[in-house]
Amino acid sequence: MTSVQNHLQPLSGNKYWLTLLVSLFLYSCAPKVTSPVKKEPEKVPEKPVEKPEAKFREAEIALLAPFRLNEFNQKTATKADVERSAMAVDFYQGFKMGIDSAAATGLNFKLKVYDTRDNNTQLDKLLKEGSLNTADLIVGPVFPDGLKYIRDYAVAHKLTIVNPLSASHPSEFNNPNLISIVNNIDLHARKAGDFIVGHYDPAQTVVVLINPKSPEDEVMGAPVRDYFKSKGAKFVFQEYGSVFTMETKLIKGKKYVIIVSSSDRKFVVPTLDKLVKMKSAGILNPDVFGHPDWIRQNYSTDKLQALHTTISSSYKVDYSDASVSTFIKRYRSAFHFEPGEYAFKGFDIGYYFGTLLARHGREFTAYLTKDNYKGLHNHFSFVKDEQTGYVNTSLMLLRYEKFALKKIE
Repeated sequence: MTSVQNHLQPLSGNKYWLTLLVSLFLYSCAPKVTSPVKKEPEKVPEKPVEKPEAKFREAEIALLAPFRLNEFNQKTATKADVERSAMAVDFYQGFKMGIDSAAATGLNFKLKVYDTRDNNTQLDKLLKEGSLNTADLIVGPVFPDGLKYIRDYAVAHKLTIVNPLSASHPSEFNNPNLISIVNNIDLHARKAGDFIVGHYDPAQTVVVLINPKSPEDEVMGAPVRDYFKSKGAKFVFQEYGSVFTMETKLIKGKKYVIIVSSSDRKFVVPTLDKLVKMKSAGILNPDVFGHPDWIRQNYSTDKLQALHTTISSSYKVDYSDASVSTFIKRYRSAFHFEPGEYAFKGFDIGYYFGTLLARHGREFTAYLTKDNYKGLHNHFSFVKDEQTGYVNTSLMLLRYEKFALKKIE
């Protein structure tokens, strides 16, 4: 198990967002190469990191992200112009810090950064030039369309691709050399199902799927339904289009666990309102499992807590953790502003894969299913599928308690 302890190294380079964007813009016509920085001595981690073999002293990593530098004008740039590149910049800075930290093992890294502009024309240029062929690891593109666009080329040239941010199901890409970081919705459904099966008495529990059955709702509804038709067969399982329909068919004396497959705010808000009213009236006291997107949608915490709402999530940053505090301090020192969500994701991906390359060289993919990782924002635990590649199966369950999301599993 690899764990982030005292691995963080100061990041050399630009300290301001705007400066970084301008620097990238000036060199946007060619690959950006960051030479390894000299490392200061650091504390010995709990588990010593193996030194790379002499025959493998440098790893080349290509990062493909939509900086959109073609839309950026230094003289006329507005805050909105900068914010369009915020995700890519935040991810890059965290990723670079992770690579710098992994370099403490003694392995040198050549990091080439490409602005994809979220445009397949840019990707086509890279492929025709063969710019990616020498990379030991390619991180990105970050959006599904880009990953699909380079799929055939990547398979033909046996390039190892990391899908860093997209939650699309790996079957959409059908790439045996793809490494998917973000959990797909099937895994979210299974996580919720496993918890329900493991923590509720089937003789006393009714599991209800509230599913309006739009194509978007079925993305989560279908795997939940399939799960309880198989592993959850001992439970009474019901499915309704709304809680208003469910209300007329309640079974007295049963504990209700309600899974809502929708993330449509216009549907979710009245659903939560109705469930709270039913609880206040003493009609039922449900435990609710929500769609993963609810975390971002700012629903009433009072109502979510009243319904004992649980949500599965690919990530959560524990700001009380010492490693997180160290990361934040060094990020602030390097860039003079706060790290965002994508900085944490970038660091974990950079550090994990950098360390794998340092330990195992170009054969690192053989160890993906063996070397699990506990990071700043999530854990990595991969399984391999011969058709769709490597999939991270590590997920957490969060419940609203004391007006905050608490990890329960």
